[in-house]
Amino acid sequence: MLRKFYPYRFELLFFSQILILFGSLFFPLGFYEVFLSPIIFILNLLASVILFLENKTKMWMVITLLIVAIFCFGIDVFKISFDDSFTFLHLGTFFLFYILLTVELVGQVWSAKRVGKNVILGLISGYISLGLLGFFICMIIEMATPGSFSTILESSLAGAPPVEKLIYYSYITLMTIGYGEIVPLTTMARKASIFIGLMGQIYSVILTAIIVGKYISQRTVLK
Repeated sequence: MLRKFYPYRFELLFFSQILILFGSLFFPLGFYEVFLSPIIFILNLLASVILFLENKTKMWMVITLLIVAIFCFGIDVFKISFDDSFTFLHLGTFFLFYILLTVELVGQVWSAKRVGKNVILGLISGYISLGLLGFFICMIIEMATPGSFSTILESSLAGAPPVEKLIYYSYITLMTIGYGEIVPLTTMARKASIFIGLMGQIYSVILTAIIVGKYISQRTVLK
């Protein structure tokens, strides 16, 4: 059944990622971060299963991570109390998922023989995945050492979940914009920020250049 969606794998993944990034514009922030955001992340996992259909081992790894993510969401919804290890399990699940997803996207885009709409969407999805991977790195650091990023701890103590702020920080760092209103304060946070910035630059310079080169060669052959 999922096989028929395989040609549209990049589109499905791309639109689920757009929901993650901009879904909070259409709902109250507290409601979105507590209830809708986890559901959209799970939908992103579900859309990604299709991407791995050609690799059964990785597909079952993603399905396992999906089951763990659903379990964690259920625990949150029913307010079952666990220690911090549960939170790290939740974050670690998505961290591992976005590593797998980013590597798979880069591999499929890199090996594409023809550059069309699907490959372009795959290229964009890969970049978005890097930002989400960076977000989970920052989230794990902040949970392990509260106050690693300026203004995040204060917001959390005031009852505002840090998800939106850290997603914002990850992408601002990935794109090397850096407005400066959120600052890494610990050594680990600074190293993570360097890593996120490097990922964005390497992806933009190398992979994007290769795809553009393939597209130009393809157009030349067609002429």
